[in-house]
Amino acid sequence: MPHKITLTGSATGPLREYDRYVAFDMREKGSPSAPKGLKKSTFISYTVFVAKKAFNKTGLTKKSIMHEKVLIQGEPTLDIPIDECPGEVGVICFQITVLPNKNDKEKNQPDEKKESKQEAPAAPHNTETKKQAEEQASTSQPVAKEEKKEIKPIQPEVQQSPTEEKKTEEKKTTLSNQPKGTQDLLNFDDIIVPEEFLKTRPNPEKTQKVIDFVKRTGRLDEPLTIEKGSKILKDGYRRYVVAKTVKMDQVPVVYEYQK
Repeated sequence: MPHKITLTGSATGPLREYDRYVAFDMREKGSPSAPKGLKKSTFISYTVFVAKKAFNKTGLTKKSIMHEKVLIQGEPTLDIPIDECPGEVGVICFQITVLPNKNDKEKNQPDEKKESKQEAPAAPHNTETKKQAEEQASTSQPVAKEEKKEIKPIQPEVQQSPTEEKKTEEKKTTLSNQPKGTQDLLNFDDIIVPEEFLKTRPNPEKTQKVIDFVKRTGRLDEPLTIEKGSKILKDGYRRYVVAKTVKMDQVPVVYEYQK
């Protein structure tokens, strides 16, 4: 009987397309403890191979596969060439499932809270406390109206602040996954390469090392230097060639301001 394997997580590198299947890299953390005398495993990298029909049914795309959490069920294989399988273990996927995000779970929480409030028994009120509350309400009605008028213009600002915080958090998380010193993510097609770079040819051995790094980590080792405004490439032509080879949609950049 063949061995079965189950993986959960997100892709650590870009999606690669072939004739009848697609492939992407994943990794999982090893066991926190190991038997005495044996070394602990840190991370194990996998390369998952999925049939195109099964992948298209999930609704995933090249961009969303990097952010969505998926469940992979299949069997390990060691018969695939190293060029197509950069991971330590290849996995033939029999079933792929997209797992729900945390945001979907948070949406269901308000309904649960409403139900718990309805089920909670109401506390008994004394007649004396009711009278005192009515007297206080009658005397404090003008003040309450003034407070309501002051609160109304503040409400739009309170509603906008969470969305602004989410945007800043998303920028921080995306940039934190990029190489050190990254200031922004720029569309690859927007970068303008001078002719002096196009006439040169980067060292093939160094270029291959950067390609291997991208396949292993899913990102470049350093950001490209771009002139602010004109988007002209100033430094990092080798990394530009690597990004073009692996078909990256966006690349990390550092801006150099015009003199």
